Amino acid sequence: MRSASRREIGHGALAERAILPVLPSHEDFPYTIRVVSEVLASNGSSSMASTCGSTLALMDAGVPISALVSGIAIGLISSEDSPSTKSMPKGGVNKKYKILTDIQGIEDFAGDMDFKVTASKKGITAIQLDTKLKGIDIAILAEAFEKARTANDEILAKITAIIAQPRKELSVFAPRIQTLKVPVDKIGEVIGPGGKNIRKLIEDCGGKEITSIDIEDDGTVTIASTDSAMSKKAIDEISSMTREVEVGEIFEAPVTQILKDRMRGNEIGAVVQILPNQDGMVHISQIANERIEKVSDKLKVGDIVKVKVMEVDKERGRVSLSIKAAK
Repeated sequence: MRSASRREIGHGALAERAILPVLPSHEDFPYTIRVVSEVLASNGSSSMASTCGSTLALMDAGVPISALVSGIAIGLISSEDSPSTKSMPKGGVNKKYKILTDIQGIEDFAGDMDFKVTASKKGITAIQLDTKLKGIDIAILAEAFEKARTANDEILAKITAIIAQPRKELSVFAPRIQTLKVPVDKIGEVIGPGGKNIRKLIEDCGGKEITSIDIEDDGTVTIASTDSAMSKKAIDEISSMTREVEVGEIFEAPVTQILKDRMRGNEIGAVVQILPNQDGMVHISQIANERIEKVSDKLKVGDIVKVKVMEVDKERGRVSLSIKAAK
């Protein structure tokens, strides 16, 4: 019935700090991650419960976190002459204190310390300390850390018994997001004049309701789709649009035009679309082993032909193809 209080925001921030060190990089996992922890009742540490719950939820959703993280709250009850409230006596440590593991509400309220420690098997990821004392002796903190390590090891064992590692597949409720890199000078070809190419690609891949495509200035293309087949189709199309044709490659592609000499009007070759944004020309002499008078005697628009790349002129953007060399 109200907005989140400072206490709840602080607990969420602590749980977030605990999990951040094990999250995958944006390059490896280009998702925005939102974890919701709804605490309905509390007689312990809700922030540490949120930390443990977040680990379970992220792994169950298929987020590839690098390690499991748990959390525990450590408390302290001390007498007035304990080393927590006065200087350490020479020759020894005053033992009039008690460290509590996994403190309850009353122990937090009446005790001297609320010490939160989150950790994976590799080490501590976050800590937070509240105390009512003027200071806490280093020996007590060392013992508190050891108690926290023992408790976290036990909690991690319980988590591992439920789910030991992130699921191999993302949750069915998560959109599939994949990235690829295209040359910066090819960005314009992907977008097309006035965004024509990218709009057509999105429509061919199910429309905006199914697939979205974003291109950054450095050539990073992010494809998000609720349909894995449409996501793959978009990647294949963009890869084809931006790839460089190499001499010796063989394609099976459609004839899109029969070329004629502008002056004489005789047929001189055929245009073949080898990639979505790349055409090549087959000269009449490269269509068949025998001499032919007209290109249209052998080819017509729409025919699928097997061609081999003979030459690539990158400066002029021309690709020479051969049908007879591909046989």
